[in-house]
Amino acid sequence: TQSRSSAASDVYKRQILPRALQSSDHFPAGFFSRSDDSDDTRFYEPARLVQHIDDAAISAVGALYDELRINGRVLDLMGSWISHFATTPDELVVLGMNWTELHANPMATEVLAHDLNTTPTLPFADSHFDDVVCAVSVDYLTQPIGVFVDVQRILKPGGRLVCTFSNRCFPTKAIRGWLLATEAQRCDIVARYFELAGGFTPATIQNRTGTALGDPLYAVWATAT
Repeated sequence: TQSRSSAASDVYKRQILPRALQSSDHFPAGFFSRSDDSDDTRFYEPARLVQHIDDAAISAVGALYDELRINGRVLDLMGSWISHFATTPDELVVLGMNWTELHANPMATEVLAHDLNTTPTLPFADSHFDDVVCAVSVDYLTQPIGVFVDVQRILKPGGRLVCTFSNRCFPTKAIRGWLLATEAQRCDIVARYFELAGGFTPATIQNRTGTALGDPLYAVWATAT
């Protein structure tokens, strides 16, 4: 497994998003605030080698990836030690916050530490990935429109950004707008991110929850144009 710091990438350039792409312009005041707005690097410093959703929900994520045929060169955005694939992609780059968790990921071919809330741009060339996935993490983004804009840039035309999430989170680090929304509204929030980012087809929303009692699982995805 290769590892690198985003600051060392030869394609990385820190960018200041134009005001039109700043997330706060399109949502109510305080929507992207959090009860703990302290440095995310400190919060994620302790390794948490635990499952954040139950086995059935993990299986549902993997089944969706198989159904969508997510393969080739794939980026696991805001990842950790579990990438939720039933079928391992040919190449899997895992971007997260904790080196211990990242290096414990058995599917990763490369790992990268990068804080998207500090720098929503991604250290990859244009059209670099076949697909991008983001499992149980989209609720932590404080600048999601900027992140979605840059994901569209690094996706090949026809590539998908697939976001999955449940009703579990670190509540002090999730944005307030997410915590106050119903589960259906959360799906609409992610679909709105795609719409505002531009360069994506209209989002698909699915409830992927199984019949057994356990964690719900929702999916929202769209294709780069």
